[in-house]
Amino acid sequence: MARDGVKAHYLTPPFVTQTSPSHFTLLTGGNATYQGEEVKVKRVEKLLHKYDNETEWRQNVDTVMKWFREDDLDFVTLYFGEPDSTGHKYGPESQQRKDMVRQVDRTVGYLRQRIAEHGMKSILNLVITSDHGMETVTKKDEIHLLQVANFSFQDIQFELVDYGPHGLLLPKPGKLEQVYEALKNSHPKLHVYKKEEFPRRFHYANHIRVTPLVLYSDPGYVIHGRVKVQFNKGEHGFDNQSMNMKTIFRAVGPAFKQGLEVEPFESVNIYALLCKLLNITPEPHDGSLEVTRHMLVKDSDS
Repeated sequence: MARDGVKAHYLTPPFVTQTSPSHFTLLTGGNATYQGEEVKVKRVEKLLHKYDNETEWRQNVDTVMKWFREDDLDFVTLYFGEPDSTGHKYGPESQQRKDMVRQVDRTVGYLRQRIAEHGMKSILNLVITSDHGMETVTKKDEIHLLQVANFSFQDIQFELVDYGPHGLLLPKPGKLEQVYEALKNSHPKLHVYKKEEFPRRFHYANHIRVTPLVLYSDPGYVIHGRVKVQFNKGEHGFDNQSMNMKTIFRAVGPAFKQGLEVEPFESVNIYALLCKLLNITPEPHDGSLEVTRHMLVKDSDS
């Protein structure tokens, strides 16, 4: 794909580098139902779906090709839940994850093969990307809020922790300063901010649903709350400037230049690119077509 199309050095996901916010950023709100409109066709995996079935992946590719050829769809998204699941279970440097990356690569090859067999290379644009990277979890000197001196969950009205390296805390009335002072220097790998002081580069804290205290940890460290429930060997959700959180971007098709390698860019800009390819007017968003326009064969406004 790099030879036949466009390759970025890497792609920067949004913070927090988790699946749902990353997917929403890529498609700027790609929910099944949006403003009263629903996608034409969809297939959604069931709860506890086993993501590593290569045969099923190829069946899904064939289904997508049917949607293009027989149902005349213009835009289809196809998601594989690997190598994420394997990375969580065995760690990003494990042989199991390396093998799974090869499986993903084979499946992308199968997708390109089927595009060619259906005679669609000259009319179909293919974009391959991911929602986030993966980091090896550090098991020594862990962050455990329950063990922090002068901190008690009895002072907390609402908490969202135990989902990796970030957390949201809503202290009870009158307890904000006490909780903040107890936590802010409690662990050298833990960063604790009042909402209004959270670094602006994350584009995260300016929202009513973000709590008065925001926590995140350095790469490799996860935040444990009341009890330890996180046992993954690999994790994501870390600072999106961390290189292990970066991900890939490849694009090939009639709209894209060939053999072009581009500088890193942020995933929020992909939405405008997709709208350009589909010749539709984008909704208000935080990206820009100017970031990706030079990838296109026709890079004018026409």
